[in-house]
Amino acid sequence: MNGILSKTEADSQAELSCPAPAKLNLFLHVVGRREDGYHLLQTVFRLVDFADQLHFGLRADGVIRLHTPTPGVTEEQDLCVRAAKLLQRESGTLWGVDIFLEKRIPMGGGLGGGSSDAATTLLALNRLWKLGWRRNQLLKLAPALGADVPVFVFGGNAFAEGIGEKLLPIALPPAWYLVLTPPVHVSTAQVFSSKELTRNTIPIKIPPFSTEQGHNDLEPVVCASYPEVARHLEWLRQLEGARMAAMTGSGACVFAEFATESRARAALGKVPYGMKGFVAQGLDRHPLYDFAEE
Repeated sequence: MNGILSKTEADSQAELSCPAPAKLNLFLHVVGRREDGYHLLQTVFRLVDFADQLHFGLRADGVIRLHTPTPGVTEEQDLCVRAAKLLQRESGTLWGVDIFLEKRIPMGGGLGGGSSDAATTLLALNRLWKLGWRRNQLLKLAPALGADVPVFVFGGNAFAEGIGEKLLPIALPPAWYLVLTPPVHVSTAQVFSSKELTRNTIPIKIPPFSTEQGHNDLEPVVCASYPEVARHLEWLRQLEGARMAAMTGSGACVFAEFATESRARAALGKVPYGMKGFVAQGLDRHPLYDFAEE
């Protein structure tokens, strides 16, 4: 097989272009630690419409090829490639794929970009390869690719427990976010291994609870080690009209929540020289939610 599709195959859907949305952690509590060293968490994931873009082209020769490698990331490490190979192996399909990635989500920012790329790859190839896998089948593959991958396959805003794999759907009010991107790369492993990190936050129960009552246990550790993160967060917290301001994940990105787009964009217009950011709308569902049946 040379990878060239027959006319019949080419007439079918042989290409897909799909978004890979970012996420925000509206709060993140560290409530304990397992014997294997993994931390036990509670968090609320909010999907937003700021996204990477992935393009997939069907191949008939079984080859999986990434045409847009990320600097510093080998093809074997790339989450899109790993997701495609994992699904190919577990499904037994003979199809392959050409992958093109347009990166917009900052790396190392706590926005889940790489995890979202992996989840979009699973969902898109489920359709492109006509596998017909259900969501729970794809969810079983997700943890092997990363702790944040399951929520993107899950396909909606979620209250998460365990190491992030226990997900419950949660309804969140409409919201717009001003997200700032400090020019630093935070080491997640370093933050979680810090002696200053508290690991005994009292678990909250769902329902009822309010995201505004939560906090990010990683935030003090990151702000102490990365003054730029602290400076960006301090600026957000002085904004009028913001419902909340916090760091997402293990940073470095920080965000403020607003009830309307106009308020979020007005705040973006006031961002001081040297700070960068963007406005994103909160989503209720992943754009590819219908790519897997329940």
